[in-house]
Amino acid sequence: MCGKMNNGDMLILFLITLFGAIICTYCIRRILLNARIADNPIVSEHRHKSGTPTMGGIAFLFVILLIIAIYYNNTPILIMSYIMLAGGIVGLLDDLIGLKVKEIQKVVVNCCDEVITLGRLDVEPNEEVRVATPKAKKEIDKLVEEGKVEIIGEVPIKTEPGELEKIVFQILLGVLLGLTGVITTIGGFNLGILAFPVVIIAILGCINCVNLIDGMDGLAAGIVGIASFACCCYLYLCGNMAGMPVFIILTGLCLGFLVFNKYPASIFMGDTGSFVLGTGYAAAVLISDIPYFGVLALGVPIASVVVSLLHRANIIKLPVEPLHHTLNHYGMSERKIVLSYWGVTVLLCVIGILAQLYIF
Repeated sequence: MCGKMNNGDMLILFLITLFGAIICTYCIRRILLNARIADNPIVSEHRHKSGTPTMGGIAFLFVILLIIAIYYNNTPILIMSYIMLAGGIVGLLDDLIGLKVKEIQKVVVNCCDEVITLGRLDVEPNEEVRVATPKAKKEIDKLVEEGKVEIIGEVPIKTEPGELEKIVFQILLGVLLGLTGVITTIGGFNLGILAFPVVIIAILGCINCVNLIDGMDGLAAGIVGIASFACCCYLYLCGNMAGMPVFIILTGLCLGFLVFNKYPASIFMGDTGSFVLGTGYAAAVLISDIPYFGVLALGVPIASVVVSLLHRANIIKLPVEPLHHTLNHYGMSERKIVLSYWGVTVLLCVIGILAQLYIF
C-alpha cells in the first residue's frame, strides 16, 4: 500500500519532479506573460521588477497532478500531494483576489535635512517611504505643505482576504491532513486525538513562514529546497528511507522553479506557490516524524516571522516589513541577502545533522 521505494525509484521521482517543474514553469510563465498577469512591488527598492509574471506557483499544481497520476499507490506521497494541491488552491484564491486593486498609496521622500516622523516611522533625510497607515495618511498633507516631504510616486495595493478568512482556510488544511489519520506520533510522543491541534499549528505556522519569506528572487524556493534536501540527508543517515520521498518531491519542485526564479527572477511564485511549499513542508515533516530537525531547518523563516510579530506589536520598529526588505532598504543588496539567508539555512541544517550524528 505504501509502495516502498529503493534508491533508483527515488532518483526517478526526483527527476520527474525536477523536469516537470522546469517544463511547467516555462509554460506557465509564457501564459502569464501573454495574459499580462504581473507583479507590481510596493517596496521602492524593487520597483524595477514591475512586469515580472506572478502566480508561477500554478506550475506546482500541474506537477503535483502528474505525481498523483504516477504514484497513486504510494500512500505518503498521495496524502502529501493532495494536501499540497489543497494548499495551492487556497493560495490561488488569494492571488486571484489580489488582482483587484484595493487602494493607491503615495510614495514620499524626506526632502528636508532633519529626521521627520510619519505615522510610526522615523524617516531619515532622502529616505523614501510609503504612506500606508491611517495616521500617516492624516499627517502627509501637512508635511507636504511644510515642504518637508515630496510625493514622488504612487503604488497600487492589492485586495487581500481578511485575516479571519485566511486563518479559517489554513486551519481547514490542517484538519484535512489530520483526518487522513497518518499522523499519530510526533517527536516520539503518541498524541492520539491531540495530534489534531499540533497538525493545525504546524500547517498554520509553516504556510505563514514561507509566505512571509517569499519576497526576493529565489529566497523562499531556495530556503525550502535546502531545508527539504537536508531533511532527505537527515532521514537517510537515520535509516528512515521511507520518509525521504515526500522531501524529494519538495526538493525537485524548488530546484526546478529556481531555474526561472533565481536572481534575476523571470517569474514569481505568488501565494499559490508559497502555500504549496508551506503546506507541503509541514506535511512532509509530520509524515516523516522529524519535527525537531524540520523546525531547525526552517529556522530562518521562523526568525523572520518573530521579528515581524515584534514589529506589529510595536516592540521594535522596521522601516519596511519583513526583515529582508529592511536589510535591502538599508543598502544590503538583494543577492547578498538571499545568499546570506541560504547560507544560514545550510549552517542550521549542518548543525542539526552533526548533532544527530554525534550527540543524540
